[in-house]
Amino acid sequence: MKRRIAIVASHPVQYHAHWYRALANSAELDPEVLYCHQATPGDQAQAGFGVDFTWDVPLLEGYRHRFLRNAARKPGVSAFGGTDSPELRGILVRERYDAVVVSGWHTKSYWQAIRACRECGTPVMVRSDSHLHEARPPLHRALKWLPYRYFIPQLDACLAAGRWSRDYFLHYGARPDRVFTVPHSVPHPATGPDRDASRQESRNRLRIDDRTIVFLFCGKFIGLKRPLDFIRAVAAASQAGAPVFGLMVGDGPMRGEMEGLAQSLRVPVAFTGFLNQKAIPEAYVASDVLVLPSDRETWGLVVNEAMTYRRPCIVSDRVGSGPDLILPGRTGFVFPAGNVEALGEYMRRIACTRGMAEQMGAEAEKLISHYSPQAAVDGLLQAFAAIMEDNR
Repeated sequence: MKRRIAIVASHPVQYHAHWYRALANSAELDPEVLYCHQATPGDQAQAGFGVDFTWDVPLLEGYRHRFLRNAARKPGVSAFGGTDSPELRGILVRERYDAVVVSGWHTKSYWQAIRACRECGTPVMVRSDSHLHEARPPLHRALKWLPYRYFIPQLDACLAAGRWSRDYFLHYGARPDRVFTVPHSVPHPATGPDRDASRQESRNRLRIDDRTIVFLFCGKFIGLKRPLDFIRAVAAASQAGAPVFGLMVGDGPMRGEMEGLAQSLRVPVAFTGFLNQKAIPEAYVASDVLVLPSDRETWGLVVNEAMTYRRPCIVSDRVGSGPDLILPGRTGFVFPAGNVEALGEYMRRIACTRGMAEQMGAEAEKLISHYSPQAAVDGLLQAFAAIMEDNR
């Protein structure tokens, strides 16, 4: 008999739907996703994307789900109080799931779910990619210490995305035998003989020479992502004589400032604007290396995505996926956040070393094959088995 689990999620996310489908195809589990909010095109713009849109790939197919009534005064997913799900308790009591997975603790609905599980005796697992390597004021850390040391050890299982998130759970008192790795993953893109042709077409449109190494920035144009550092680093590498080109995919409030900087520095950079999921492969195919210079990034799923396209990655030391996915000199490089000189030097080094990008890309593709939807399913199954053993 399949075990029934509920997954409490804030809203449909393009990177999570394939995991839910993989869980639904499992022989052991029968999942149902409980969504606390149905995001509007305007919500996406407010989240930093800069434009109103809806995802152009199916996010709700292949698994059971339902949308809960959001009773928040200002519904949304950007603030703690943006989701309020008073019906959660009744659903969890009535359905009597074998376990509940809560997707963090940064919204009111998630706390409502955790409390309801405690009241009705349902095992609760919390999945998180939070880590301790973010620049936080000492007072902020001090205020979190006691409440986190109280509630995290009470969780039946802690589902960590990687090394840093595992350390985070342990720091706040989780039992080591109750921390399980449920890695972030993205579906592997289809391969075919048309990929090289598509690459050439994309580069022709952008007027990029075949010998040029294209560095890709893919994300929101906001301060935390440090897009200006990317532009300055491309400029530095170019001025050093490296055959580089910057491709900036995304949009946001900083776009005007970024375009002004690129123009003033006369840097070889092109802006595509926001690209939806069906269009984004073209950017990966046209590029050679992904760059993620963020000040704060709990994981950075664009790194997974780039590696599935056989692209190495340069990330800052504030990116949560770095310890798991970046093998320095093999799948990419890690540089100190904000250090434009170091980032530019890595760009120059890759661009001026023949075959380096291709060789590192091959290593990246091998590594990311272990971060599959099935690996995430297996991690959850291990956690569930441990909970069932405790109950017995």
